[in-house]
Amino acid sequence: MVAASYLIEFYGTECKHCNEMKPLIQKLEQELGIELTKLEIWHNEKNKQLFEELDNGRCGGVPFFFNKKSSKFICGSASYDALKAWAQGT
Repeated sequence: MVAASYLIEFYGTECKHCNEMKPLIQKLEQELGIELTKLEIWHNEKNKQLFEELDNGRCGGVPFFFNKKSSKFICGSASYDALKAWAQGT
């Protein structure tokens, strides 16, 4: 698998919605042959600061997905199709 450092998932360890997204993220990574950068923000201040910069007040919570190449983002849970479109920058 290739690390896609431009695709970032911000999550919280105890976040129910983040944990519900795990199977979709795994499917996406396998299908596209990539690996998202996963950053925990509830217990990591450095990751939280990066989240706040990229979120820029748009979502305010996790899960938050950010594509650095396209600047597209997803707030909260999403369908597999939406996640795939986000990863592909469409």
